Amino acid sequence: MTILVTGGRGAIARAVAAGLLDAGHDVRVGSSDPSALPGSIAYDAADPAPALEGVSQVFLYSNHSGSQAFVAAAEAAGVKQVVLLSSLSALGGPEDPHAKAEQAVTVGSYATTRLQPGAFMSNAKYWSYQVRATGQIRLPYLDAEEAPIHEQDIADAALRILLDGPGNGHDGRGYPLTGPVSMTRRHQIALVTELTGVPIEAVDLTPDQARAEMQMRDEGQRETLLAYWASRVGFPQPIEPGVELLTGHTARTFETWLTDHPGLFG
Repeated sequence: MTILVTGGRGAIARAVAAGLLDAGHDVRVGSSDPSALPGSIAYDAADPAPALEGVSQVFLYSNHSGSQAFVAAAEAAGVKQVVLLSSLSALGGPEDPHAKAEQAVTVGSYATTRLQPGAFMSNAKYWSYQVRATGQIRLPYLDAEEAPIHEQDIADAALRILLDGPGNGHDGRGYPLTGPVSMTRRHQIALVTELTGVPIEAVDLTPDQARAEMQMRDEGQRETLLAYWASRVGFPQPIEPGVELLTGHTARTFETWLTDHPGLFG
């Protein structure tokens, strides 16, 4: 049977699809813009039925607004397993958008497993644009602690669940995922300079400066982020064992991520 991987242009989805193909599975990659991704098909969150036809398993990016349409289409298609890429923030309460998506998707009769990663190491890609333009990284709450995770570790976790299939101990479970070390973003920036040799000025923005500079369409999401970062100053991020539990290997370090993305900072 076919496995659908949504969010096809994302780094995690690409790694999941590659791993499934290497394992000999029939993979269908769905994208909201298939013209930008050769070999993919259209995936419309408002009308996912065409993409789900003949599909037995799904790797699904969290999207609360499309959850009800997905559940109905997945039920009609006879989907057996859904691996939902959610977020660690879903553990913060039922009003979190990812928590709402989890609540909506898990009502289906298929087996559901929730992956709940924290901050992504790949967020550093956005920092690289600032570095190239100004030599600075401008962020609020530079001393907030997080344990960022490598996108390949998330993909490896998803692969394990999909390859095991429904009925193999993952059904109904949520797996919080973090990287191996809690660190401040100030320390992450120092590691970028240490490994790349690129001098970077770390600028600690005030909340009001961040509001003026952060380009986000959803002001509520921005305020949630600011409140979260403020809450993490002086509090190390607990390290979750999900990566090792699912994959058998320790989570990759930030230094490994930087090595995997040479030339990013110039």
